[in-house]
Amino acid sequence: MQLTEHRPGDHYFIRSVSDHQIVIAEQTHTRSLIVGAHLLEPDWPVSSIDELTPQTIEPLLIHQPEVVILGVGNEQRFPPTDVYGAFIARQVGLECMTLQAASRTFNVLMSENRRALAALILPSS
Repeated sequence: MQLTEHRPGDHYFIRSVSDHQIVIAEQTHTRSLIVGAHLLEPDWPVSSIDELTPQTIEPLLIHQPEVVILGVGNEQRFPPTDVYGAFIARQVGLECMTLQAASRTFNVLMSENRRALAALILPSS
Protein backbone atom coordinates (compact mmCIF):
# COMPACT_ATOMS: atom_id res chain seq x y z
CA MET A 1 0.00 0.00 0.00
CA GLN A 2 1.44 3.36 -1.07
CA LEU A 3 1.01 5.87 1.76
CA THR A 4 2.48 9.11 0.44
CA GLU A 5 4.22 10.53 -2.60
CA HIS A 6 5.79 13.54 -0.91
CA ARG A 7 8.04 13.90 2.08
CA PRO A 8 5.96 15.89 4.60
CA GLY A 9 8.67 17.79 6.46
CA ASP A 10 12.06 17.23 8.01
CA HIS A 11 11.40 13.86 9.63
CA TYR A 12 11.12 10.19 8.78
CA PHE A 13 7.92 9.05 7.15
CA ILE A 14 6.62 5.73 5.95
CA ARG A 15 6.21 5.72 2.19
CA SER A 16 4.68 2.25 1.81
CA VAL A 17 4.04 -0.95 3.73
CA SER A 18 3.22 -4.56 2.92
CA ASP A 19 3.13 -7.77 4.92
CA HIS A 20 6.89 -8.29 4.56
CA GLN A 21 8.47 -4.89 3.93
CA ILE A 22 8.30 -1.25 4.91
CA VAL A 23 9.68 1.63 2.88
CA ILE A 24 10.81 4.58 4.98
CA ALA A 25 11.93 7.57 2.95
CA GLU A 26 13.76 5.69 0.16
CA GLN A 27 14.99 2.68 2.20
CA THR A 28 13.30 -0.72 2.10
CA HIS A 29 13.24 -2.68 5.37
CA THR A 30 12.37 -6.36 5.69
CA ARG A 31 12.88 -6.75 9.45
CA SER A 32 11.07 -5.24 12.41
CA LEU A 33 12.08 -1.70 13.22
CA ILE A 34 11.54 1.33 15.41
CA VAL A 35 10.97 4.71 13.78
CA GLY A 36 10.47 8.21 15.15
CA ALA A 37 10.75 11.72 13.76
CA HIS A 38 14.56 11.60 13.69
CA LEU A 39 15.15 8.03 14.83
CA LEU A 40 15.41 4.89 12.76
CA GLU A 41 16.49 1.67 14.44
CA PRO A 42 16.34 -1.13 11.86
CA ASP A 43 16.60 -4.77 12.83
CA TRP A 44 14.69 -4.52 16.12
CA PRO A 45 15.01 -8.14 17.30
CA VAL A 46 11.27 -8.88 17.53
CA SER A 47 9.48 -10.90 14.85
CA SER A 48 6.21 -11.60 16.65
CA ILE A 49 4.02 -9.84 19.18
CA ASP A 50 4.55 -12.90 21.40
CA GLU A 51 8.23 -11.90 21.71
CA LEU A 52 7.39 -8.60 23.41
CA THR A 53 8.65 -8.39 26.98
CA PRO A 54 9.63 -5.49 29.25
CA GLN A 55 13.19 -6.09 28.01
CA THR A 56 12.42 -6.06 24.27
CA ILE A 57 10.44 -2.80 24.57
CA GLU A 58 13.19 -0.95 26.43
CA PRO A 59 14.61 0.43 23.14
CA LEU A 60 11.22 2.15 22.74
CA LEU A 61 10.82 3.47 26.26
CA ILE A 62 14.36 4.83 26.54
CA HIS A 63 13.38 7.62 24.10
CA GLN A 64 10.51 8.80 26.37
CA PRO A 65 7.84 9.16 23.67
CA GLU A 66 4.30 10.36 24.41
CA VAL A 67 2.92 7.35 22.60
CA VAL A 68 4.12 4.22 20.86
CA ILE A 69 2.19 2.92 17.88
CA LEU A 70 2.61 -0.86 17.73
CA GLY A 71 1.92 -2.28 14.29
CA VAL A 72 1.77 -5.97 13.52
CA GLY A 73 0.18 -8.05 10.78
CA ASN A 74 -3.25 -7.70 9.22
CA GLU A 75 -5.22 -8.36 12.40
CA GLN A 76 -5.12 -6.24 15.54
CA ARG A 77 -3.32 -8.04 18.37
CA PHE A 78 -2.31 -7.01 21.87
CA PRO A 79 0.88 -7.64 23.85
CA PRO A 80 1.05 -9.43 27.21
CA THR A 81 -0.11 -7.55 30.32
CA ASP A 82 3.42 -7.14 31.71
CA VAL A 83 4.31 -5.18 28.56
CA TYR A 84 1.32 -2.88 29.13
CA GLY A 85 2.49 -2.48 32.72
CA ALA A 86 5.92 -1.34 31.57
CA PHE A 87 4.34 1.37 29.40
CA ILE A 88 2.06 2.49 32.22
CA ALA A 89 4.95 2.63 34.68
CA ARG A 90 6.81 5.00 32.32
CA GLN A 91 3.65 7.02 31.53
CA VAL A 92 3.86 6.23 27.83
CA GLY A 93 0.73 5.56 25.80
CA LEU A 94 0.51 2.38 23.74
CA GLU A 95 -1.75 1.99 20.71
CA CYS A 96 -1.97 -1.42 19.02
CA MET A 97 -2.95 -1.56 15.35
CA THR A 98 -2.46 -3.49 12.17
CA LEU A 99 0.75 -2.75 10.32
CA GLN A 100 -1.11 -0.67 7.71
CA ALA A 101 -3.04 1.39 10.28
CA ALA A 102 0.04 1.94 12.43
CA SER A 103 1.99 3.23 9.44
CA ARG A 104 -0.75 5.71 8.47
CA THR A 105 -1.14 6.84 12.08
CA PHE A 106 2.60 7.34 12.47
CA ASN A 107 2.69 9.61 9.41
CA VAL A 108 -0.20 11.69 10.78
CA LEU A 109 1.46 12.02 14.20
CA MET A 110 4.70 13.12 12.54
CA SER A 111 2.84 15.77 10.52
CA GLU A 112 1.52 17.07 13.86
CA ASN A 113 5.05 17.14 15.37
CA ARG A 114 4.06 14.66 18.07
CA ARG A 115 6.65 12.87 20.20
CA ALA A 116 5.73 9.40 18.97
CA LEU A 117 7.45 6.21 17.90
CA ALA A 118 6.24 3.40 15.71
CA ALA A 119 7.29 -0.14 16.58
CA LEU A 120 6.61 -2.13 13.44
CA ILE A 121 6.84 -5.90 13.64
CA LEU A 122 7.56 -7.90 10.51
CA PRO A 123 7.77 -11.69 10.54
CA SER A 124 11.22 -13.15 10.09
CA SER A 125 11.93 -14.31 6.58
